[in-house]
Amino acid sequence: MRAWWMGVRRAWDRMAVYLPLFLMTIMAMGTYWLVRNTPVIAPPEEAAPKRHVPDYFMKDFSVKVFNAEGKLKSEMFGVEGRHYPDTDTVEVDQPRIRSLSPRGQITVAVAQRGLINADGSEAQLFEKAQIVRERYVNSKGTVFPRSEIRSEFLHLFANTETIKTHLPVELTRDNGDRFTADWMDYDNLAQVMHLQGRVKGVIMPRPTTKKAP
Repeated sequence: MRAWWMGVRRAWDRMAVYLPLFLMTIMAMGTYWLVRNTPVIAPPEEAAPKRHVPDYFMKDFSVKVFNAEGKLKSEMFGVEGRHYPDTDTVEVDQPRIRSLSPRGQITVAVAQRGLINADGSEAQLFEKAQIVRERYVNSKGTVFPRSEIRSEFLHLFANTETIKTHLPVELTRDNGDRFTADWMDYDNLAQVMHLQGRVKGVIMPRPTTKKAP
């Protein structure tokens, strides 16, 4: 019995010598199997570019924009509007934009089609575009007559009160003045207008005040 037990112990001792190697082999084989069978994580796909397709529509709508003090800055009406997420613009059918300057001057713009940016600071007007500035009297008593600008394209910048166009344009005032040109850049704040191309103008004489005898 003792001899049998000693044989078993010697056999166990020999196995114990190789046991770590055996376990390492099993672990290596298991790791290899896991590597072979683990699904490969695909690299993140690049975001698909946004298409120029509207993501929402509006019908018979109006949008109001207020300044930091909560006063109405501008209001836009439209028959139908389409928002494009790739450019963050709204395309409007038959837009009508009414804006109020900090000085209280009212401007109304209309067209057959318009393209408005996200914050309403820019409006591109296409087809029978017209911008009307109502008669205005400033704090010094200077009178600015009602004026109209007409073209097939007008680009209105509300914050800087500038209007640009690269197409033929016509400007009229209710005092009879009239100008036409092939190109225009108008700065309402500086009261400066640049006209280029075939420029024509008619300036009506101003009435004179007669002195009492």
